[in-house]
Amino acid sequence: MKYHVAHIDLHFDEQWQEDLFIQSLFDAGFDTFDGHDAYIPSEVWETNQNAIEALFAGEEKANLVSIEACPDENWNATWEAEHPVQELPLGIRIIPHCAFGAGYHETTSMMINALMANELHGKRVLDHGTGTGVLAIFAKRLGASEVLALDIDDKSVLNAQENAALNNEDIEVEICKSILDTNRTFDLILANIHRNILLANMHAYANCLAQGGELWLSGFYESDIEALTHEAALYGLHPIDILSNGEWRLVRLLR
Repeated sequence: MKYHVAHIDLHFDEQWQEDLFIQSLFDAGFDTFDGHDAYIPSEVWETNQNAIEALFAGEEKANLVSIEACPDENWNATWEAEHPVQELPLGIRIIPHCAFGAGYHETTSMMINALMANELHGKRVLDHGTGTGVLAIFAKRLGASEVLALDIDDKSVLNAQENAALNNEDIEVEICKSILDTNRTFDLILANIHRNILLANMHAYANCLAQGGELWLSGFYESDIEALTHEAALYGLHPIDILSNGEWRLVRLLR
């Protein structure tokens, strides 16, 4: 796959502001960040160029210095060399490739700790936006009877399937644009994604959640909780716990 590299200069006052802007770049198609360089598949850049340039134009704390085509390179091999297998609790191993969720980001580790602190035996679990599949794999190892892992990105689906096989865990991994397409209900739904995606999918989460089931949301800050819990309440979902890891939050909601 051919890539473009964007040389960027970020000078936000707060780390959370920079994190939000970087998340918007991920949403626009970038898949790797390395210091002041951000990488995006060339075909995605060509399709989304105007929208990406508009993101920088609308943010005075971010500057797109330049962007250029990269020499041909085996990017997966480069990524793997820089990101070896991650060893996690319960003997779980994760090869991250270019997908999110190696296990050490604050939101991922917060989700993992919450899973390990709760009873999952016999539960049906959905992991929405699975990335590497790490949360789905933990849920299955902790006793979930069935686990469905969904992602919109085909590379993430392949990565999650590989990690499930690496850990000898039987989970379903599918590419899916809408969780409503599953036509199934779950006792626990995990969603560690950007707040705007969480808000847009709240109705779907409620529709797929069994009565008495829980929805765990993460990937956002304290300032996002009010909007998320307000939206959740519209669909009969009510917060029962809020967990913290640095500036990041996890909200558990009950139906």
